[in-house]
Amino acid sequence: MRAHFMLTIVSGGQTGVDRAALDAARAAGLPYEGWCPMGGWAEDMPEPPGLLAHYPALRETPSANPEQRTGWNVRDSGGLVVLTDRDGIGCSKGSERAVAHAKSLLKPVIIVDIEDPAACRLTRHFLISLEATSICVAGPRESESPGLYRKAKAVLEVVLAEFSSVH
Repeated sequence: MRAHFMLTIVSGGQTGVDRAALDAARAAGLPYEGWCPMGGWAEDMPEPPGLLAHYPALRETPSANPEQRTGWNVRDSGGLVVLTDRDGIGCSKGSERAVAHAKSLLKPVIIVDIEDPAACRLTRHFLISLEATSICVAGPRESESPGLYRKAKAVLEVVLAEFSSVH
């Protein structure tokens, strides 16, 4: 059964969960958008144009500070999905900041341990129940939780297939 609304993935493109969200959205044929720090900075692409060379739908914030990117991506979405693994969000100040910002804006938030067998079901249910047209996906960087990109992308590919325009 497919969802009855189009979903746009909002992410800043940092390594780890952010990047997994962008890549899973592309694989599903879903639109993506989001803010990245000035110069397209990411930890694996520190020089301009950085992320923008690979993800042209992202926009640069006026600041090189990643905090602005995090805040603006949460602000510009209908809710926040944070994916993590056994390390939790405590390993990531950016993920903690995203959750705090979403709560301050009264946005719905779910934190999902992708190693939980129910991770796909929980994430899917959250997205369907919101019926938001855009959702911010965030989580730790790859350097904060090695291997998280691969695990997060696998979960997101399953979940986003329901929203896919690719048949």
